[in-house]
Amino acid sequence: MVLAFQLVSFTYIWIVLMPNACAASDSKNTHQRCFPSLKPTRKQEIRMWKDDNTKARPLKYETFLQIEDHDFAMRPGFGGSPVPVGIDVQVESIDSISEANMDFTMTFYLRHYWKDERLSFPSKTNKSMTFDHRLIKKIWVPDVFFVHSKKAFIHDTTMENIMLRVHPDGNVLFSLRVTVSAMCFMDFSRFPLDTQNCSLELESYAYNEEDLMLYWKHGNKSLNTEEYISLSQFFVEEFSASSGFAFYSSTGWYNRLFINFVLRRHIFFFVLQIYFPAMLMVMLSWVSFWIDRRAVPARVSLGITTVLTMSTIIIAVSTSMPHVSYIKAVDVYLWVSSLFVFLSVIEYAAVNYLTTVEERKKFKKRGKISEMYNSDAVQAMAFDGCYHDSKTDLDQSSFSLHSEDSMRRKSIGSPSTDSARVKRRKSLGEQVGRIILENNHVIDTYSRILFPIVYIIFNLFYWGIYV
Repeated sequence: MVLAFQLVSFTYIWIVLMPNACAASDSKNTHQRCFPSLKPTRKQEIRMWKDDNTKARPLKYETFLQIEDHDFAMRPGFGGSPVPVGIDVQVESIDSISEANMDFTMTFYLRHYWKDERLSFPSKTNKSMTFDHRLIKKIWVPDVFFVHSKKAFIHDTTMENIMLRVHPDGNVLFSLRVTVSAMCFMDFSRFPLDTQNCSLELESYAYNEEDLMLYWKHGNKSLNTEEYISLSQFFVEEFSASSGFAFYSSTGWYNRLFINFVLRRHIFFFVLQIYFPAMLMVMLSWVSFWIDRRAVPARVSLGITTVLTMSTIIIAVSTSMPHVSYIKAVDVYLWVSSLFVFLSVIEYAAVNYLTTVEERKKFKKRGKISEMYNSDAVQAMAFDGCYHDSKTDLDQSSFSLHSEDSMRRKSIGSPSTDSARVKRRKSLGEQVGRIILENNHVIDTYSRILFPIVYIIFNLFYWGIYV
C-alpha cells in the first residue's frame, strides 16, 4: 500500500515539474543562439532565401562582387604587364564649329573595355550584370581624358548617363555619354573655299605605357557615326580612327588615340552673302563710265557709294573671323574688288582734270573770249556743280533755237513735206550723236572695255586657283 502511494506521488511530480524544466531549457538555448550575433551568416541567408521563394536574395553587390576584399585603388595586375584598355566611339552629333574660337563641340558615346579578375563572380548561366553610376566610385576605371579640350561634361538627364557591365570572367564594359568642346587648329588661307582637318585626342592622364595600353577595340571599325550628321556650313567628308604616342619629359610615353574628321565648307552661303554683292558693286561702279563727264555730282556720288558698300562688306567678314596674320582667299577677292571700285573713282578724277586742261588749251587757241561768256560759265558751274563745255553749250543753244524755230513754223502753219521731216530727223540724230561723242572722253571709252575684261580675267584666275 505504501509502495503504491509513493509511485503515484512520483508520477504526479514528474508530470508537473518536467514541462517547466523543458521550457526553461529551451528559452535558455534560444537566448544563447540569438544574442551572440545579431547579423545572420551567409549560409543562414541562403537557407532563409530557399525557405521563402517569394523574396529576393538580400545580398549587396559589394558582397557579391567581393569589392571589400580587394584594393581597387590599384590597377588590375599591378606590378605586372600593362592593362590593355580597348576603346570604341559612337559619334552622335557634331553640335557646332566656331571659326572665331577655333574649336568644335561633339557629343558621342565613349566605351571602355578591360578585364579585372577581381570582379569575377560565379554564374551558371554565364550572364553579365549591369550597374549604373553608383558602382563607378568603388572600383577601378581607366582615367581617360581629352587632350586640348576646353570643356566637357557627362549628361545627367534624368540620371547620369553611365553604364557598367560586368561579366562572370571579369571582363568589364564601361560606357558613358559625353559632350566635349576641343581645339581645332584651322588654316584659313583658302577661306571660304577651305577644307578643315580636326581631331579629338584621347589619353590616360595618370598611367603611362608601362601601366596602361590604350587601343582601338575593333580597329578602324571602332569609330561609328550616325547617318544624319549634318552641319549648316560644313559637309563631313570623312571619319577615321588612328593611334600614336605622346611624350612628356617628366612622366614618359603615353598611348594616344585620335578621332579624325574632315570638314568641307559649303560655298553657296558665301557666294550669296559676299561674292555676289561684291560683283554687283564692281559692275555698278562701271555705270559711271557711261554717264556724261559733265555730271559731276552723279559720278562722284556713285563712286563714293560703291566704295563705302565695299568697305561695309569687308568689315562684316572680318568681324566673324579670327584675327590671323595671313591673307585669306576672301580677302584677296574683296580687296581686288575694292581696288576696281576705287579705280573707277580715280578714273573720273583723271577725266575731269584732263577735260579741264584740254579746254584751257582750246581757249588759248581760239584767242580772246568775251568776259561775259566766261562769267556765265563760271556761274553755271557754281550753280549746278557741272562742267559746261563752251562749244557744246553753243551747239546745244543753236540746236534748241533751231528746234524752237521749226516748232514755231509748224504752229504758224507753214507747209512741210515728208522729205523735209526726214531731213530734220537725220539732222537731229547727227547733232545728238555729235554732242555725245564730243562729251565722251577717250579715257571713259577705253575704261568701258578694259575694266570688264580685266575683272573677268581676275575671276577666271581666282576661281581656277582656289576651287
